[in-house]
Amino acid sequence: MSHSTDRIASFGENRYIDTRGAGESPVPFTQAVVNGLAQGGGLYVPQELPSLTVEDIVALAALPYAQRAAAVYKAFNIDLPDETIEQLMERAYGTNFDDEAICPITSLDENTHILELWHGPTSAFKDMALQCLPHFFAASAAALRERGEALPSFMILVATSGDTGKAALEGFKGVDGVSIGVLFPDGGVSDIQRKQMVTTTGDNVQVWAVRGNFDDCQTGVKKTFSDEAYAQTLREDYDIALSSANSINWGRLLPQVVYYISSYAELVAQGKIEAGQEIDVCVPTGNFGNILAAWYAKQIGVPIDMLLCASNDNRVLTDFINTGTYDISDREFILTASPSMDILVSSNLERQLFELTGRNADAIRQWMADLNEKKCFRVDEETFRAVRENFSADSVDNATCLATIKQVLDEHNYLLDPHTAVAYTAAQNLRGENPVLVASTAHWAKFGDNVYRALHGLAPHEPLPADAASLTGCQLNELIATETDKHDIPAGLANLDTMEVRFSDVIDNSVEAIEKAAASFLTQQTN
Repeated sequence: MSHSTDRIASFGENRYIDTRGAGESPVPFTQAVVNGLAQGGGLYVPQELPSLTVEDIVALAALPYAQRAAAVYKAFNIDLPDETIEQLMERAYGTNFDDEAICPITSLDENTHILELWHGPTSAFKDMALQCLPHFFAASAAALRERGEALPSFMILVATSGDTGKAALEGFKGVDGVSIGVLFPDGGVSDIQRKQMVTTTGDNVQVWAVRGNFDDCQTGVKKTFSDEAYAQTLREDYDIALSSANSINWGRLLPQVVYYISSYAELVAQGKIEAGQEIDVCVPTGNFGNILAAWYAKQIGVPIDMLLCASNDNRVLTDFINTGTYDISDREFILTASPSMDILVSSNLERQLFELTGRNADAIRQWMADLNEKKCFRVDEETFRAVRENFSADSVDNATCLATIKQVLDEHNYLLDPHTAVAYTAAQNLRGENPVLVASTAHWAKFGDNVYRALHGLAPHEPLPADAASLTGCQLNELIATETDKHDIPAGLANLDTMEVRFSDVIDNSVEAIEKAAASFLTQQTN
């Protein structure tokens, strides 16, 4: 790259293979995005990764964020014209974000930097990908049709632990040829998260609460995707195919790679690190997509040393990284103060293990089969060694999470949400001498009840005092803002009480219930 928006890499058109080796042949980016999940249940990864020098990376700081993102996409040699990529990125990263930096960095001290990924329309890091993916999904479908493929319309089916759902709804509402249905665990998200979803406007959107936890939602959606008879029914009755906006879709993951590359450039430009200096990255992790994106950024050339994996009480990933055994056979699902991380089946770990085994699809198929059948698998010694070379992990319990929110406010006058508090604590526990970039995944006002507990010394799950408990989520946030002088509540969160509740259905977590609900929604769409 000549330190402009020229292509960083020069290999031919990149194509995508799947982690389980079931695909007949590699597919282009456009097909991978539209398919979402690969044939046979695997996940798409690029055949080749671009290579960036530190000079290439640092030069990106001279560009606005949208142009940085376009430069990285071009480096991946996706099968869309450069002009299209640039136009789509301008739409994705503009006035829909409340900070022109898109994901600004706040430094708490000279070695602890908070990457604020929540300045988009739904105040969560998922906006970084889901303000981008819908544009590329629509453009990919259009490109495939222009090449003569007889594509149907699409239904995006999304399981969410809280943040992905609203971000996907906001990104896909109004997109031609696409409808979207979101499932969230009934009682398993914050009041603000629930209101964000059930008040979504748009004619092509639907939301269901599901009896069960997030893993129940995610498993039901995955089984629906793999139901070939149901897929045929949807095609014949509605001319619809299912696709995904979860991080199993490579189109969700690539925008996350972008912000780690961009952030390094920004840290150098601001004089916070020297060009070439190694940093550690700490990510609050549930489904493993966000931290995997940092690993890909490292492979591409960002000087990242260790990836610090922060878990809450649902510490399956911490235990895996520390032992090499992934075991949910007798593991309790715990509702925590950081609900978006309340996940036991981390889908993107499959991609990571595929990469760390030297892309051994046979091993991945076996491990995923063991996880499905035995709820447990153990990686071989060589793979475990590769895991340990790249990752450190720690878990943070509920009480420590809440204490951290109060501590950081007192020490730095900075208010964390519970997920970022988990990451901050893990970073302090795991860090070595390198500066640490902590991924901040949500605005504090999405989790006002637990922020209130933190600030008032209440125990996790302790009932709020009557005067606070009587408030709506929006009113509670206003109280917190007054107490802390943090009057930065985004309009999209502050105005939820005035929005109409459009969706109130609660369904079972069975495949049959999910398929029936989706078909009913599509029937309404066609009438």
